[in-house]
Amino acid sequence: MKHLLSLHDWTPEDIKTALELAAKLKKEQKEGIPHHLLKGKTLGMIFTKSSTRTRVSFEVGMYQLGGNALFLSSNDIQLGRGETIHDTAKVLSRFLDGIMIRTFKQSDVEDLAKYGSIPIINGLTDLLHPCQILADLLTIEEHCGTLAGKKVAYVGDGNNIAHSLLYGCAKCGMEIAVATPAEYACDETVVAQAMEDAKLTGAKITITTDAKEAVKDADAVYTDTWVSMGQEDQKAEKVKSFSPYQVNSELFSLAKKDAIFLHCLPAYRGMEVTDEVIDGPNSAVFDEAENRLHAQKAVMVMLMGDQ
Repeated sequence: MKHLLSLHDWTPEDIKTALELAAKLKKEQKEGIPHHLLKGKTLGMIFTKSSTRTRVSFEVGMYQLGGNALFLSSNDIQLGRGETIHDTAKVLSRFLDGIMIRTFKQSDVEDLAKYGSIPIINGLTDLLHPCQILADLLTIEEHCGTLAGKKVAYVGDGNNIAHSLLYGCAKCGMEIAVATPAEYACDETVVAQAMEDAKLTGAKITITTDAKEAVKDADAVYTDTWVSMGQEDQKAEKVKSFSPYQVNSELFSLAKKDAIFLHCLPAYRGMEVTDEVIDGPNSAVFDEAENRLHAQKAVMVMLMGDQ
């Protein structure tokens, strides 16, 4: 049995299988072909961090796969408040066929996998966001073709998106350039692990503080909010540090002419990206958002389906 805790744990073949299955399920859904591959299965969705896209995409995804999704907020369960993760994992494993959790600590996700007996899907932690990056890779593949050798430029905060993007691009043999302010750099362990992954696939990783260097000749330019949930008290400080990393027409023009713009949303227009870029002809953000549904359906089938 496998989980999706981090793309670092998945092989390049695992990711390839997920993307191929996602594309297949997307095609079938567009053509009205039912695929009730998880009929009778139930996914528990634990949210200690709220999200529009994560809840809707997983809930709709399970419905389209013929299963059920159960929303569990921090008010509904005692995870870490009155009951240990150890006990919660063991109890929920008796009721459910899989758990998706969106929370703060990566250790909570890993402990659920350690103590439970059902697949665990990381819907987001402060460290990683693997489901989003599978959707991103699917979007890049749709717009740019074969992933190997394509260049992704990420500019902004060295956050969970940047971390999982490093893993995903490394596993797919891509080139990724990450530009962040020095004081908001990516986690050193994540970078080291991604570098090791890259050696096995021929991927190229560049870590820099120069946004222009990162974006030059990129096939896809990616950014994320500068102020993540729970960091609102750092807004003024972050805006000052990140202003040179705004994706505007001038910065985006350094990428290839047919480059796409990506953002995991929600976007704060006028901060990390300007309207002219996110609403421009090269923007793929809404294709990317839709692909959360298809990529996550593939993950659920791979982990929860009857093999």
